[in-house]
Amino acid sequence: MEVTLSNLRPPRGSRHRKVRVGRGMGSKLGKTAGRGNKGQKSRSGYSQRQGFEGGQMPLHRRIPKRGFHNPFGRELAIINVAALNAFAPGEVVTAELLLERGILSARRDGLKVLGDGELKVALTVQARAFSKSAEQKIAAAGGKAELVA
Repeated sequence: MEVTLSNLRPPRGSRHRKVRVGRGMGSKLGKTAGRGNKGQKSRSGYSQRQGFEGGQMPLHRRIPKRGFHNPFGRELAIINVAALNAFAPGEVVTAELLLERGILSARRDGLKVLGDGELKVALTVQARAFSKSAEQKIAAAGGKAELVA
């Protein structure tokens, strides 16, 4: 049978009638309407705050807290100058290019270049931060260290 707008139907069993609770004893859900007898949960307007454990000290308060979490902190992906020797002279090195070549595993909030190792190639390196020694080694190899946001 061809399906057209005139004969569209939801799949069998996917639509259910809404259960009308508290509509008389003959409906099987009269009187207490499936809420049991008495207690906080049986009352109208009941709502439990998130993480509430019946008065027991909640898990998020039982676990010890340590240190400080800076909500504005940035986690930078770090790379050493020695890893940049894999590029051809004159190339522009960015975080995306490093990811593409498999030198970086994750981009994080930006790239920081550190000065461990020797650089033998003149490159233009674009990163969010450079250590002093990394800037000096890039300049000494005839390249440029460019800051990007």
